[in-house]
Amino acid sequence: MEDGQKVARLCAINLLAQAKAATGDLNRIARLVKLTGFVNCTPDFGDQPKVINGASELIVEVLGDKGRHARSAVGVAGLPFGVAVEVEAIFELS
Repeated sequence: MEDGQKVARLCAINLLAQAKAATGDLNRIARLVKLTGFVNCTPDFGDQPKVINGASELIVEVLGDKGRHARSAVGVAGLPFGVAVEVEAIFELS
């Protein structure tokens, strides 16, 4: 669980880095609309939301209230390159 949360946190760092690269400034983010997290896991694992909390919590730490968002956390049987977690985001820009 802890390792998965760390990976999800790293995914969020990468999302914010890509948002900054695309916009030039994180201050252009009006809000995070939705975050979707995919957790590579076995069928009996049911704590996907706890894993994706690693990403959600980091984004709120960085963006404050603008980082509060709708979210989905989904368990999958496999992800590209065998990664443990994949996270995608939809940002609204100002």
